[in-house]
Amino acid sequence: MIEATSFRPGPPMPSLPSLSTDQVAAFVELARRGSLRAAAETLHVTAQGVRNRLVALERRLRVELYRKSRGPRRAHPLTEQGRQFLPHALAFLDRARQLAEAFTGPVGPQEIHVAATQYLILYVLIDAVRRFHRAYPDIRVRLSNRTEKEIEEALLSDLDLALGVAAPYETLPGLEYIHLFSLDWSLVAPVGHPLLRKRAVALADLADLPLIFFERGSTGRQHVMDAFHGAGLSPRVEMETTNTEITVRMVEAGLGVSVVPLPPGGGSVTRGRRIGRRSLEGMIRPIHSGILVRRGEQLSPAAEAFKRFLSPQ
Repeated sequence: MIEATSFRPGPPMPSLPSLSTDQVAAFVELARRGSLRAAAETLHVTAQGVRNRLVALERRLRVELYRKSRGPRRAHPLTEQGRQFLPHALAFLDRARQLAEAFTGPVGPQEIHVAATQYLILYVLIDAVRRFHRAYPDIRVRLSNRTEKEIEEALLSDLDLALGVAAPYETLPGLEYIHLFSLDWSLVAPVGHPLLRKRAVALADLADLPLIFFERGSTGRQHVMDAFHGAGLSPRVEMETTNTEITVRMVEAGLGVSVVPLPPGGGSVTRGRRIGRRSLEGMIRPIHSGILVRRGEQLSPAAEAFKRFLSPQ
């Protein structure tokens, strides 16, 4: 004898607004492209079709998501409520995509767009992308090289950019910083340089020497300048470079000395180079490097998987 189990319904679900992926996609493309016309071209519908979807979405949510004014062009078409809704809209579409792929599987290869500084590409990203592609051959990482400021600005304006890897001086509002590692500073000088015979080197020992510094606007340069000025010193900057590897090669060639962030032992940047180094730990604020993402936005599963590969080996 089989005993039937009666079904006992739970409490009624709260009333939810009826949202469609077409409506939410129209909103996301408006945020991404900046105008109804550009969003319509991406979605292959008319501008009026995009407008209709947005109006329906606003009615469902009972809030104004974007500005309707035809006045002077604004930097961003979204209202404050629209900016708050954007990360939820992105998560909504990503979840809808996962539901569709539960039975059909992913449609074509996936791609993650990541922006990083030159130093972090050399020190972290090249190895991380290599290992990630080996583990996830169907997900490609599109890597672009930008300065810290460019990465922050791009994250706030380009929704195609999944995340940034940088050493920001200060994190902008609207972004979240996830710490990866810190690097202390070292003096690097050509082999045989008198400073290398000193047991301890101070910033005052460097003030009158020809120095090779990072380019203006970089976080590294700002940290070093803050330290010199805090000690009442004005460094003599003779040359400027964009990354640590070039700096080390210039020092090796005898063009000057420099102050650079290095891992313990110097790492691959100094390995095999005819230079000497002296620690400046405690004299200059360490470089804190990590991941930048839009605050409140849930990363896609692919981007979340890539994030786990970013700790330096």
